[in-house]
Amino acid sequence: MSQLIASSKLKVVVGIGVTGLSVARHLTRLGERFVMCDTRQQPPGLEQLKADMPDVPVMLGELSSDALLTADEVILSPGLTRQHPAVQQALAADIPVINDIELFARSANASIIAITGSNGKSTVTTLVGEMCADAKVVAGVGGNLGVAALDLLQSDAQLYVLELSSFQLESVQALNAEVAVVLNISADHMDRYNGLLDYHQAKHRIFIGARQVVMNRDDALTNPLVGDGVKQWSFGLGQPDFKGFGLRQHEGESWLYYQFDPLMPERELGIKGRHNCANALAALALGTACGLPMASMLDTLRRFKGLDHRCQVVGEVGGVSYINDSKATNVGATLAAITGLARGENLILIAGGQGKGQDFAPLAAALPGAVKQLVLMGEDAPAIDRAVGGLVDTVHATSLAAAVAAASQVATAGDVVLLSPACASFDMFSGFEDRGRKFAAAVEALQ
Repeated sequence: MSQLIASSKLKVVVGIGVTGLSVARHLTRLGERFVMCDTRQQPPGLEQLKADMPDVPVMLGELSSDALLTADEVILSPGLTRQHPAVQQALAADIPVINDIELFARSANASIIAITGSNGKSTVTTLVGEMCADAKVVAGVGGNLGVAALDLLQSDAQLYVLELSSFQLESVQALNAEVAVVLNISADHMDRYNGLLDYHQAKHRIFIGARQVVMNRDDALTNPLVGDGVKQWSFGLGQPDFKGFGLRQHEGESWLYYQFDPLMPERELGIKGRHNCANALAALALGTACGLPMASMLDTLRRFKGLDHRCQVVGEVGGVSYINDSKATNVGATLAAITGLARGENLILIAGGQGKGQDFAPLAAALPGAVKQLVLMGEDAPAIDRAVGGLVDTVHATSLAAAVAAASQVATAGDVVLLSPACASFDMFSGFEDRGRKFAAAVEALQ
């Protein structure tokens, strides 16, 4: 990386891309002096940066501590770990290392609903955004999903609904959300974190400064350590109590409840599976904490059909349902899909890809009695095979089309062929969306 010309203190933005460009626009609006850095020679967004802000200095190539030590503040892309040696030297020199979410929190002029978790956060974020729209509340929805958080500041939002990843939360000093939730915790990104505790601590930074919190009664790892003055709500698939959302039997079937009040039958939910029922209950808790009307939120739950690539039904062939859960890029997401969709041994599971250093052992307990056949593909297929240890019938496929064909051979009417890989997709696809589209195309070819 070329040497930065000596000058007075300024901001150093590390990472050019969607997030980096949003930071550059924000700092420009504030009249701040800054320089852009990226470890890549041709990062995405470089040409747009040069066109829109030609006077902003740009440094490309290996990230050096010399560049960061010129800063009064480093604004770090979530794609780059804080453990990078140059970043560590900046921290050792007491230079604050923050990110776009911290900048957003400093400038936000409306209340924030902050949502994270290993799984379900995109569904819950989108669902809460829809609840706001149906209640005629203007909400800025984004963060790790869709619009970069800083770009939301240019809207006339009455409320912000943010999906936040652990990578984004690592560098947040004080989010000060109106209400925050960690939906669930399961091992993910273990190639970046030093174990589950390190990952858990990153997620829980979402609660710093929160005025209200939501916890998952079914996952003790989501329980925040907050003061007595912070209002607490809960959700879970069991019976709720004070300030809680959950399920109870009513009129001979399962109903969604708030405390002891029946809300709606579970069967009326537009999103299916018990894991999605938990997502719906979480959304109700978040919306209630922010004063959204219950009747309107329940109407949203009836209408909302979920997101692409998240337990999405893409076809039915010969009485067999084909479900695209390509967004399931970790073991916890796949376990949730299995638990939510299994009705006896009715699943043919397609899994595999890049495991991100995960332990696949938890799959071994979930597959028997739920999965009729396991179809494995991709880079870490052998690791999954070893973890499962022959507990279910397993075959290997060299492509997704071959995997779908193999699954279709053993599926019978009433079965579900489930693409829920428990892995990232980049060994074979451009992303989880590409993987999901190719799955849908392979299913279409069966018809």
